[in-house]
Amino acid sequence: MEQHLAQYRIFFEVAKAGSISKAAKLLYISQPAISKSILRLEENLEIALFTRTSKGVSLTPEGQIFYEYLQNAFSAIEAGEIHLAKIKQFNIGKITIGTSNTLCKYILLPYLNKFMKENPHTMVSIFTQSSDKTSLLLSENKIDIGLVAKPAKTQSMSYINIMEIHDIFVATPAYLSSLKHIFDKGFNPLRDGNIMLLDKNNATRRFIDNCIEGSKLHLNQSIETGNMELLIEFAKTGIGIACVIKEFIQKELEEGTLVEIEMPPDLYIPKREIVFLYDEKNFNPSLIKFISMLKK
Repeated sequence: MEQHLAQYRIFFEVAKAGSISKAAKLLYISQPAISKSILRLEENLEIALFTRTSKGVSLTPEGQIFYEYLQNAFSAIEAGEIHLAKIKQFNIGKITIGTSNTLCKYILLPYLNKFMKENPHTMVSIFTQSSDKTSLLLSENKIDIGLVAKPAKTQSMSYINIMEIHDIFVATPAYLSSLKHIFDKGFNPLRDGNIMLLDKNNATRRFIDNCIEGSKLHLNQSIETGNMELLIEFAKTGIGIACVIKEFIQKELEEGTLVEIEMPPDLYIPKREIVFLYDEKNFNPSLIKFISMLKK
């Protein structure tokens, strides 16, 4: 197709002008050269595109169909050129970010807000999915940077530490009071309560399961969801005990809406690190700006 692009342009201008002589003036090409180009194109396509008359040329039905296709194609090319010109004029860039819904709300948005104030013409695409999926998209070069809980192995990726998080169990004071009333002195909230967790496909859930495996604790799970926001809301309604991230419910803890449940001696849940993961070999200018902002 590439070798015919010049012929396509000549055909398009002749069809639009309705005259070989007019097209020749517009294209600064001799009339014989245009006629020769049209003839070669018709030979290649094995179909007549023009009907020659004493007044000029007119499109055959097949030529009209071909003209309409080329009109759309050249319009798309022109739009692309205009878009590139705007990118150059306004220094427009693009960055793709992957993260989970929870990390997007509680961590990414403030950074994104700051970045957009400094780079208002940057186009940002956000892919929300599990941390595992984000890491996979990053390894496949389908996103520029990912906000995730730091994986055990970062492979060839670089990362920037953002914050530490702590997974805790919480419930309303009223729910705990009800449990205590039912079980009296033998009351153990993590053993006797309705436990609400993220689903087993979630990286956080697998992390919690691994921690529990090493203890003697047996959880009576009643609710499983893929959304930590729902876990927090479920806990606030007083229907059970939810495993959530402490840093994301500071307001509720301070107000006493939710209370943290003390871990049993044999259950230890270590802190986790939240990081921005990226490939240093990615030289996207917008990514470089974003990383520079993160390191300030």
